[in-house]
Amino acid sequence: MGYRKGYFKKDGTYVQGHTTRSRSKSFSNKNNGCMLLLLLAMTFGLAVSCSESSDSSVSGSNTNSNCPTKTCGDFTSQAQAQATYDSNRNCYKNLDRDGNGKACESLK
Repeated sequence: MGYRKGYFKKDGTYVQGHTTRSRSKSFSNKNNGCMLLLLLAMTFGLAVSCSESSDSSVSGSNTNSNCPTKTCGDFTSQAQAQATYDSNRNCYKNLDRDGNGKACESLK
Protein backbone atom coordinates (compact mmCIF):
# COMPACT_ATOMS: atom_id res chain seq x y z
CA MET A 1 0.00 0.00 0.00
CA GLY A 2 1.18 3.49 -0.72
CA TYR A 3 0.30 6.98 0.30
CA ARG A 4 -1.00 9.38 -2.30
CA LYS A 5 -0.47 13.08 -1.65
CA GLY A 6 -3.34 15.48 -1.81
CA TYR A 7 -4.01 17.12 -5.17
CA PHE A 8 -6.34 19.49 -7.00
CA LYS A 9 -8.75 18.21 -9.63
CA LYS A 10 -9.29 20.09 -12.88
CA ASP A 11 -12.53 21.54 -11.54
CA GLY A 12 -10.58 23.16 -8.67
CA THR A 13 -11.64 20.85 -5.85
CA TYR A 14 -9.03 19.47 -3.48
CA VAL A 15 -8.65 15.73 -2.83
CA GLN A 16 -7.11 14.99 0.53
CA GLY A 17 -4.12 12.62 0.75
CA HIS A 18 -4.95 8.98 1.29
CA THR A 19 -3.52 5.46 1.09
CA THR A 20 -3.91 3.49 -2.11
CA ARG A 21 -3.27 -0.03 -3.30
CA SER A 22 0.08 -0.56 -4.91
CA ARG A 23 -1.40 -2.48 -7.85
CA SER A 24 -2.21 -0.63 -11.01
CA LYS A 25 -5.76 -0.24 -12.30
CA SER A 26 -5.04 -2.53 -15.25
CA PHE A 27 -4.39 -5.48 -12.94
CA SER A 28 -7.33 -7.75 -12.33
CA ASN A 29 -7.89 -11.11 -10.70
CA LYS A 30 -8.90 -12.70 -14.00
CA ASN A 31 -5.22 -12.71 -15.04
CA ASN A 32 -4.42 -15.16 -12.24
CA GLY A 33 -5.99 -18.03 -14.18
CA CYS A 34 -3.80 -17.38 -17.20
CA MET A 35 -0.70 -17.25 -15.06
CA LEU A 36 -1.65 -20.51 -13.39
CA LEU A 37 -2.15 -22.24 -16.75
CA LEU A 38 1.18 -20.92 -17.98
CA LEU A 39 2.93 -22.15 -14.85
CA LEU A 40 1.34 -25.60 -15.16
CA ALA A 41 2.31 -25.84 -18.83
CA MET A 42 5.91 -24.93 -18.05
CA THR A 43 6.06 -27.45 -15.20
CA PHE A 44 4.65 -30.19 -17.41
CA GLY A 45 7.11 -29.33 -20.19
CA LEU A 46 10.02 -29.47 -17.79
CA ALA A 47 8.88 -32.83 -16.42
CA VAL A 48 8.58 -34.28 -19.93
CA SER A 49 11.98 -32.98 -21.02
CA CYS A 50 13.64 -34.36 -17.87
CA SER A 51 12.06 -37.78 -18.32
CA GLU A 52 13.14 -37.92 -21.98
CA SER A 53 16.73 -37.05 -21.13
CA SER A 54 16.87 -39.68 -18.39
CA ASP A 55 15.40 -42.30 -20.75
CA SER A 56 18.02 -41.57 -23.39
CA SER A 57 20.83 -41.84 -20.85
CA VAL A 58 19.56 -45.26 -19.76
CA SER A 59 19.50 -46.58 -23.32
CA GLY A 60 22.84 -44.90 -24.07
CA SER A 61 24.50 -46.62 -21.11
CA ASN A 62 24.32 -49.96 -22.91
CA THR A 63 26.39 -48.72 -25.85
CA ASN A 64 29.19 -46.25 -25.13
CA SER A 65 29.02 -44.88 -21.58
CA ASN A 66 31.59 -47.39 -20.24
CA CYS A 67 33.99 -46.72 -23.11
CA PRO A 68 37.09 -44.67 -22.32
CA THR A 69 37.79 -41.75 -24.62
CA LYS A 70 40.88 -42.47 -26.69
CA THR A 71 42.35 -40.61 -29.66
CA CYS A 72 45.26 -41.37 -31.92
CA GLY A 73 47.37 -38.95 -29.90
CA ASP A 74 47.15 -41.34 -26.93
CA PHE A 75 49.21 -43.98 -28.76
CA THR A 76 52.88 -44.05 -29.79
CA SER A 77 52.47 -46.61 -32.56
CA GLN A 78 49.85 -47.81 -34.99
CA ALA A 79 50.16 -51.34 -33.56
CA GLN A 80 49.11 -50.16 -30.08
CA ALA A 81 46.16 -48.27 -31.53
CA GLN A 82 45.18 -51.28 -33.65
CA ALA A 83 45.28 -53.62 -30.64
CA THR A 84 43.05 -51.27 -28.68
CA TYR A 85 40.70 -50.84 -31.63
CA ASP A 86 40.47 -54.62 -32.13
CA SER A 87 39.67 -55.16 -28.43
CA ASN A 88 36.35 -53.32 -28.79
CA ARG A 89 35.48 -51.85 -32.19
CA ASN A 90 32.28 -50.23 -30.93
CA CYS A 91 34.04 -48.27 -28.20
CA TYR A 92 37.00 -47.19 -30.26
CA LYS A 93 35.36 -46.51 -33.61
CA ASN A 94 36.76 -42.96 -33.53
CA LEU A 95 40.27 -44.46 -34.02
CA ASP A 96 39.24 -45.66 -37.50
CA ARG A 97 38.14 -42.48 -39.26
CA ASP A 98 37.57 -43.95 -42.73
CA GLY A 99 36.00 -47.22 -41.56
CA ASN A 100 38.44 -49.58 -43.31
CA GLY A 101 39.36 -51.50 -40.12
CA LYS A 102 42.80 -49.91 -39.64
CA ALA A 103 43.16 -47.69 -36.59
CA CYS A 104 45.26 -44.50 -36.64
CA GLU A 105 46.75 -44.96 -40.08
CA SER A 106 48.75 -41.72 -39.66
CA LEU A 107 50.90 -43.36 -36.92
CA LYS A 108 53.91 -45.52 -37.84
